[in-house]
Amino acid sequence: MSAVTWIRTGPKSALPDPRAAEGGTGSPRPLRAVDEKTEVCAIARGTVQAAIEVLAGTRPMNQLARRLDQRCLASLQHRAALTRRLMPGSLPEARRLHRNPVVRSVRACEVAPGVYEASAVVADELRVRAVAVRLERSNQVWRVTALEIG
Repeated sequence: MSAVTWIRTGPKSALPDPRAAEGGTGSPRPLRAVDEKTEVCAIARGTVQAAIEVLAGTRPMNQLARRLDQRCLASLQHRAALTRRLMPGSLPEARRLHRNPVVRSVRACEVAPGVYEASAVVADELRVRAVAVRLERSNQVWRVTALEIG
C-alpha cells in the first residue's frame, strides 16, 4: 500500500495530484538532500539542549552516549555529578541553575572535510551561556568530540 493511498480518506479526486504542480510531467519532484551545514546545526542544537538538561538532572546521561565520544561523555558526567552535589544545601539561585534552558542560536563552520565547529547561545532562568561543540563525521555518523559549556 502506498503512502498516498494510506493517507487518503475521501474520494481520490479530493486530493490534488502532486504532478499537476510540475506542469504535468508525470514524475514526482526529486527529494532534496539536506544541506550538511544545516544538518550539523540541527545536531548541535539537539546535543547542546540535551547536555544542559543532563546538567539540570532532567535528562538521563545515557541518551547522549551515541552522540558524544567517551571523553566528552565522561566530562559531562563529572560536571553533572558536581552540579547535583551543589544543589541540595546551596543558595536558591544555585538550585535554579540550568532550569528551563532554551537554545537561542547555533552557528557552525567547516574547519576540515567532515569536521565542523559550532557555537550555541543557551539561556536559562539565571543567565545566558555559550557552548562550543566540535563535530566529526565517522562512519557516516556525526559525533561530538569536544563540548565546552560556559
